[in-house]
Amino acid sequence: MHSLINKINFYHSIIFFLFSCFVVLIVNQFENLIISPVICLFLILSIGISHGALDNQKGKKLSQLYNIKRSYLFYIIYSLIGIGIIIFWLFFPTVSLILFLVVASYHFGKEDTEFLINNKNILNLIFYFLKGSLIIIAPLIFHFVETINIFKLLLIENEKFYLFLNFIEDKSILIFALSISLLSSIYYFLKDFKIVNILIFLDFFSIIVLNYFLTPLVAFTVYFCFLHSFRHSISLITELDKNSFKIGAITFIKKAMPLTVLTAILYVLSLYFLSNFYQLNDAILKVIFIGLASLTFPHILLEYLLEKNEK
Repeated sequence: MHSLINKINFYHSIIFFLFSCFVVLIVNQFENLIISPVICLFLILSIGISHGALDNQKGKKLSQLYNIKRSYLFYIIYSLIGIGIIIFWLFFPTVSLILFLVVASYHFGKEDTEFLINNKNILNLIFYFLKGSLIIIAPLIFHFVETINIFKLLLIENEKFYLFLNFIEDKSILIFALSISLLSSIYYFLKDFKIVNILIFLDFFSIIVLNYFLTPLVAFTVYFCFLHSFRHSISLITELDKNSFKIGAITFIKKAMPLTVLTAILYVLSLYFLSNFYQLNDAILKVIFIGLASLTFPHILLEYLLEKNEK
């Protein structure tokens, strides 16, 4: 099964690289073509968040491991963590953003790479973070002002935070951070070397291309939906049916649909509420990133508890 996942991910990385180049070509060919935040929101709600839509199934498994007979307790705890993140963000936006960027970097690095790793150790925690930090570093390098404006829309008004950001605006610092992220990719390329490891560089250059030519939101959306989420979904599909990828995919769609639709409804309701106080595009940015933070933390905690018990 591991070799099947590697094979699928290998071809997926090639297709994603070509797809990224195609999107960039189309956007740059038509100068007046602007990908609306509404389209980004739709893609994230339909494709992006679906890779975490089996958390209810994983929650049942976790409840069994902890001998919790009342399965609804998982939904309550999971929801309370998500709501707690939103409330914490409203009161401590700067701390929340920093934590989210750190946790998201680790999460992206881990889930985009771990299928290649045979021997897992403590060093992987660091290298996962360094590799995943490319998602944060790239938009800062190529679209610094636009990225900072997104931070400001997320209720960030801390002067010291912006003094730090002005300090790292120095390209040499950001290039150094990018080099460290590249070194982490080289580390994974050489570690347990096999030809499939080359997809690490395909992913790296895909992210660079997207962020160089596209706005931060569009670049993130393409990465999040068509690389990160798709790759995680592949692993879930193969777990659901080890013999037939097609049957596993159909099963995945059926199982993921309820939570995906429910989450999308909550997003739309939140957007409707925020649109009374902010312009639509600004409200969309708030809903996307604060919403993703509220989903990411309980999702990662669930994954951690399952891995810990499996060990």
